[in-house]
Amino acid sequence: MKTPYYLIDKSRLQANMEKIAWLREASGAKSLLALKCFATWSVFDFMAQYMDGSTSSSLYEVKLGYEKFGGETHAYSVAYDDDEIAEVLANSDKIIFNSIGQLDRFDVASAGHTRGLRVNPGVSTSEFDLADPARPFSRLGEHDPAQIAAVADRITGLMFHNNCENDDFDRFADMLTLIEDRFGDTIHRMDWISLGGGIHFTGEGYPLDRLAARLKTLSDTYGVQVYLEPGEAAITGAATLETTVLDTLHNGKNLAIVDSSIEAHMLDLLIYREPAKVAPNTGDHDWMICGKSCLAGDIFGEFKFDAPLKPGDRISFQDAAGYTMVKKNWFNGVKMPGIAIRELDGTITSVRSFDYEDFKSALS
Repeated sequence: MKTPYYLIDKSRLQANMEKIAWLREASGAKSLLALKCFATWSVFDFMAQYMDGSTSSSLYEVKLGYEKFGGETHAYSVAYDDDEIAEVLANSDKIIFNSIGQLDRFDVASAGHTRGLRVNPGVSTSEFDLADPARPFSRLGEHDPAQIAAVADRITGLMFHNNCENDDFDRFADMLTLIEDRFGDTIHRMDWISLGGGIHFTGEGYPLDRLAARLKTLSDTYGVQVYLEPGEAAITGAATLETTVLDTLHNGKNLAIVDSSIEAHMLDLLIYREPAKVAPNTGDHDWMICGKSCLAGDIFGEFKFDAPLKPGDRISFQDAAGYTMVKKNWFNGVKMPGIAIRELDGTITSVRSFDYEDFKSALS
């Protein structure tokens, strides 16, 4: 295939899926794919063999989950609008309101539907203020235990989402204890509880057995069905961004320009000022890999190679599934990467390509 393109490797995806399935068996906790992180529906049928459904952040995501993933479809949004609530309800099994105000606003419309409320426990694991749901003046969920308890008879579940790339089980367990201490009385009145995403339990060396035991204890103590909403945990390490070197130059450092862009194709690298990953990243030759957009800071990072780079060389950026395909854009009119899948037998299938007509149709 002509680069650039995202390459999803089902064998790597399967390793994450098997851990998710094991956790469900050991703990009883169900897992829903967080579409805000990964929504490439060409592999939904594969993932649905191991997961229980999907969770969303918007009307379009909930419709995609309902149509393409199946299983349970949970709807959540920071705020619903009047002209979309009926369609959200028609395409979901559960609806989670971000605020009591939204619960009140759509009380009649959602009557008879399984309803929940997002709760902000006031603590999180985010290292970035930009992504911290518990930041000062946060709009993400209700925080007052008394106010939440007052509407408990109108809902059947609570959603807590306060983890972010948390690979520390003890930190997760401590925060869960805090949640129980503050909101335990109301949890006892619920049928289900979601702990959101951001728990990196598919990572190497994560104590899955301890997590399973903690989740089972939570479920047994309060008599609730526990849900997890893995995003990154579901797809970590499962895809690469395949690129080709177009040009090289030297300006105090060796520079290589590839046919891709972090601004357009791996936007989180720019937002969080993080480098991309290249494997094995060893050798005697240091190169800065640059994107082809006109943004001066369009830099993938600095890496080591066994030989000097030259036009035509291929570079694979690792861990390129999460928050990439769902955020890709047409900045500078840079060609959008296609999407390909490496099947379990090793064959590669192109499932999507983009061209000028796609660029033009996104505008008017």
